[in-house]
Amino acid sequence: MNILQKIFTDNYEIIKYSLHPRHVVMENIEKMINCGDPSFGGAMYGCSHCGELKFVPFRCHSKFCPTCGSKYSNDRSTTISFKLIRCTHRHCVFTIDEELRHFFLEDRSLLNCLFQAVRSVVLELFHKMNKSKNYVPGFVCVLHTFGRPLEWNPHIHCLLTEGGFSDDGFWRVVKHFNYSYFRKAFQTALLNEMEKHIGPSFKKTKAAIYKKDKNGFYVYAKPNLCDPNTVVKYISRYLSRPVIATSRIDSYDGENVTFHYNKHEDNSYVQKTIPVLDFIKLLIQHIPERNFKMTRYYGLYARHRELDKSLTKAVPKSKHKIILDFNKWRNLILLSFGYDPLKCQKCNHTMEFLELYYNHKRVSLVELYERAMAKFHCRSSGKAT
Repeated sequence: MNILQKIFTDNYEIIKYSLHPRHVVMENIEKMINCGDPSFGGAMYGCSHCGELKFVPFRCHSKFCPTCGSKYSNDRSTTISFKLIRCTHRHCVFTIDEELRHFFLEDRSLLNCLFQAVRSVVLELFHKMNKSKNYVPGFVCVLHTFGRPLEWNPHIHCLLTEGGFSDDGFWRVVKHFNYSYFRKAFQTALLNEMEKHIGPSFKKTKAAIYKKDKNGFYVYAKPNLCDPNTVVKYISRYLSRPVIATSRIDSYDGENVTFHYNKHEDNSYVQKTIPVLDFIKLLIQHIPERNFKMTRYYGLYARHRELDKSLTKAVPKSKHKIILDFNKWRNLILLSFGYDPLKCQKCNHTMEFLELYYNHKRVSLVELYERAMAKFHCRSSGKAT
């Protein structure tokens, strides 16, 4: 049991009956707590040389789980990298005014407005370059609702091609982006989208935001990303990371949780100790609604035209299978911890898959071993099972 599982297991009843969380929150908490529990099923492997058995329990596949969330982030990074065109990319971060954050927490459907605003601003910028040519960039948008201190801070990370592809098959390189336009256009687009969803009651807030943020919302650009390997690592680090890694949780004494982070402004080290329920509240607010897409593809990365297939991909299709093989459970453990989980500890031969068990409702592992061994002996002797 990792430290996050212990925190939520110890406080499960309080969370359920005192905090009254959303249904999707309890669903993800229960998955995370029970991740790796043999009673929820798993796979049985056996060694054909010495008869040694090994039971590998199912994982929960929840993005909220630190183990499964890391695997999900790794898979998502790979998926994004397969779509990327071999060209320089720029990483932009679209932020909003602090006074607007609570609207998105109270009504999570408004998070769609962030995506729509970024999409319209980027496409309009490229459209203005040459309307007759219709230059279209490729860009991936990823929503983060958290900052490093775990507070509610919805913002969009956008990985954008430094160039656009026209309808007649011409690629135009774009090195200069008008960030003054980005800031003001994003502010206008987002506020208009929010007013459309919230209604006339938002007009007063909208006017106050325009008066306060005269230069628009802050849009930050990371350094250019050219090398495909660098891009993939960058995606893994910035676009696909979970809310908090267990390595950032320093201690838990039953009442308080201590965690650390580095300030975004100057990278200085900060350590915080807060009551465990406050820590839990910080984390669970970032669990998205079921089926809400946190990653969205636009422009060249969203459409499927024959003409677009002429563009060279950052990761050739011939390498996809090799990379996907590295993402498999067995290879990930081998790369991360230096041992093969399916190598028999007694004779060093590779174990074979025997059987899957689904939700066997707390049948003891001894009984599972006995069942598998019986089937294994039948197979070895050539008898029908």
